[in-house]
Amino acid sequence: MLLQCDEEEIQLGQLYFALPLSCLRQPLQPEDMAALVVKSSSALAACRQRNVSFTSVHRSLSRREMANGVEGPVNNGWTMFSDEEVREISGFKRGGDDHVEVTCGCTSHRYGDAVGTLRVFMSGDLEISCECTPGCHEDKLSPAAFEKHSGRETSRKWKNNVWVIVDGEKVPLSKTALLKYYNKSLSSGSQRSQAGRVCHRDEFLRCTECNKHRRFRLRTKEECRSYHDSSLNANWNCSHMPYDKMTCDDDEERASRRVYRGCARSPTCRGCTSCVCFGCAICRFSDCSCQTCIDFTINSKA
Repeated sequence: MLLQCDEEEIQLGQLYFALPLSCLRQPLQPEDMAALVVKSSSALAACRQRNVSFTSVHRSLSRREMANGVEGPVNNGWTMFSDEEVREISGFKRGGDDHVEVTCGCTSHRYGDAVGTLRVFMSGDLEISCECTPGCHEDKLSPAAFEKHSGRETSRKWKNNVWVIVDGEKVPLSKTALLKYYNKSLSSGSQRSQAGRVCHRDEFLRCTECNKHRRFRLRTKEECRSYHDSSLNANWNCSHMPYDKMTCDDDEERASRRVYRGCARSPTCRGCTSCVCFGCAICRFSDCSCQTCIDFTINSKA
């Protein structure tokens, strides 16, 4: 049995075993080899029973991962989706440490197709690098921001408006397996909220120039920091939006939509213990000089 080097690429049609670090210090005994053969035969038989096309996508642990004490199969871009899930998707690429890439697009009746590269991460994050024109430098756009950037008339429905090519046809992301990690992250987040942990509801800021309300979604620490810094800016305006490129000419969100703030208990909640946070490690920052963050940092250390 040969050790897989860090620089060596895996080959399709080959079997790879992830072994603990201790196996490197001594040769494998015949009984160990026999046990591996039995395991691989059982795995192949189980795949055939489930009608699954077996292609080896596991890789052996690198020396660095073994040194860190990892002793199991490594989840990466090779293992995120099965061959059946992505068989007919054009422009699909495996191999990233924690993501896959696929060609995507969004169609505007006025401007035509805007094409980009969608990165799907195991964490559930989605990023799009726009390639609508040779000079476009928009990178790491959210699907909603890409949808808006493309000029799509009916925006805010990116799951249906952003598409990939499947068997030569444009198919919405919502009808593919590409959103399974995104949906899983939403589900786990909802379960955390229902379990009593802090959930931050959406907040709004009013532009000092056009007087329109703009929504801030507070799902991650980065989003909370963006809202926190913006709320301290007395001259904040639409052009300062940290995500979703926006100007004062863009329409304001309807009042009937603003009542939906992302509370896990009730969609139209006006504020409860499930969605209103009075301070936590996600929405308070030790490197911020505002009095609220200073008091939180001092009290948390006490």
